[in-house]
Amino acid sequence: MKKFLNDVDDMLSESLRGFGAAQADIVAVHDDPMFVTRAAPRRDKVALISGGGSGHEPLHAGFVGTGMLDAACPGQVFTSPTPDQMMAAAEAVASDAGVLWIVKNYSGDVMNFEMAQEMVDGSQSLLVNDDVAVEDSTYTAGRRGVAGTLIVEKIVGAAAEEGAGLDACVALGNRVIAATRSFGVALTSCTVPAAGTPTFDIGDNEIEMGVGIHGEPGRHREPLGTADAIAGQMMEAILSDLAPAAGGKVLFLVNGFGGTPLMELDLMYGAGAKLLSDHGLTFSRSLVGNYVTSLEMAGCSFTVTALDDEMTRLWDAPVHTAALRWGC
Repeated sequence: MKKFLNDVDDMLSESLRGFGAAQADIVAVHDDPMFVTRAAPRRDKVALISGGGSGHEPLHAGFVGTGMLDAACPGQVFTSPTPDQMMAAAEAVASDAGVLWIVKNYSGDVMNFEMAQEMVDGSQSLLVNDDVAVEDSTYTAGRRGVAGTLIVEKIVGAAAEEGAGLDACVALGNRVIAATRSFGVALTSCTVPAAGTPTFDIGDNEIEMGVGIHGEPGRHREPLGTADAIAGQMMEAILSDLAPAAGGKVLFLVNGFGGTPLMELDLMYGAGAKLLSDHGLTFSRSLVGNYVTSLEMAGCSFTVTALDDEMTRLWDAPVHTAALRWGC
């Protein structure tokens, strides 16, 4: 295993200190317990708080800032944050407008965020479960929450920034979740630093179709094919489940898992965009890059969100975070 580190046990804290120093105008990093907030929290709006295991950067801390999250709680690599982190984050950013937890559907995250919700009066939560690859996996009951989490955080974050109330943010978030589907494919495994060996074994000429962001198995393993053939399987899985109306507008996200060059992600965007057009859909908003990663795993995911006018406007609204920024 070759990684830049000093001590495995200190890797997360040292990484967050570096992140906080590099983005000091946007975020503040807090220790003991560990969480990230906006550098200057707003106390007059619904507070959006998310989090999850580290190793998926820039999710979630990279999306803390104007127009998105108010705070993020990072757990150890691929491990849920703890309720005390969540409680400390809520105390640091909450106002009378309430707290909204945005939770990826993984068992540890769900359990710990539920505990935090019970302890923060009046708070509510959104459960993101956009992965169509499998109905249940090692870490979940039901579909996994993956790259669609970014879309939820951006659109609901914009509404909260404008002053939408807690109930309105919840209703909007559930609309976005219902309109969003994802599917991922892995070309290689990743290596969790504490383990020191690849999470799974895969042949040089094999791919894992429907992989999870922790390296969980997907639908099946198959020989590496052409980009067009892989994109076709991914898009078919998404569109057959989402069933967007012909002529509708969609947001199309091609998300890298950390080890795939942008050249290849752009190529996959082109393949996916053609398939959307062939289905009579207009990809009116696009995003390509490494946003919800799995350490250094090579591969990518497609995410499609069926947009309405309000979602489109809120997606376009100004955002200023470490990893996503426009209009500011």
